[in-house]
Amino acid sequence: MTAGRQDDIDIVLRREGETIDDILGGRLRILQKERGYRFSIDSLLLAHFVQVKRGDSVADLGTGGGIILLLLSHRSICGRMVGVEIQEELADMARRSIKINGLEKGIKVLSGDIRQIKTFLEPQAFDVVIFNPPYRKLNSGRINPDQEKAVARHEIKGTLGDFLLAARHIVKESGCVYIIYPATRMAELFFRMRDCDIEPRRLRMVHSCRSSRAEFVLMEGKRGGGEELKVSEPLFIYEENGMYTGETENIFRELSTPPSSFS
Repeated sequence: MTAGRQDDIDIVLRREGETIDDILGGRLRILQKERGYRFSIDSLLLAHFVQVKRGDSVADLGTGGGIILLLLSHRSICGRMVGVEIQEELADMARRSIKINGLEKGIKVLSGDIRQIKTFLEPQAFDVVIFNPPYRKLNSGRINPDQEKAVARHEIKGTLGDFLLAARHIVKESGCVYIIYPATRMAELFFRMRDCDIEPRRLRMVHSCRSSRAEFVLMEGKRGGGEELKVSEPLFIYEENGMYTGETENIFRELSTPPSSFS
């Protein structure tokens, strides 16, 4: 397809108030709201942290604009890929981003509430389940007046426990669950995971810079796994001068690696 023809298709798929943004140096394109919810670096870090084998089936709960599924489809040759999103406008935008990239045969986005997941996804259907849940409790802090941002950031449409219960329903026995969550709520994360029979197996603390406290924890859990936790070295996103660290730059480069050389 010529560049001009692709641009025409992209324009048709873009709605008013949306942007079409290049990611991975233009290898992928994604639709985002000009003023609404937009993905942030935590989605990129989570996509890189996930370990997917060739042919694995993957589910992304609360997929938003579909950024994680798009990244994983680029860096791994996956099997079935499904995103679940409760906000219909975001789900529609994710579907159009998938179409822009010609990936509609490999990735499906369902409109649905993860709290009702048993009504639309079969049990133990996925090798890998991923989620980047709302970080803030419902009654903590000011709730953003923008509904999309509010649902993405506050536990309005689902708590950590709700996401873990949904993950437990659809992940296979010995399948893996990947999460990014605030470091300040790590104790709750451990408790909720074990309560759902998802054993913490690998974690990595994420710091803004070397002089800052940990902000996030990247976590891998295994359904029905045994007690053995690997703690990786911390990840520092920025140097003290505000530039990305060499490791962060490497993460971006690795996300850009095509399936033929990554899988």
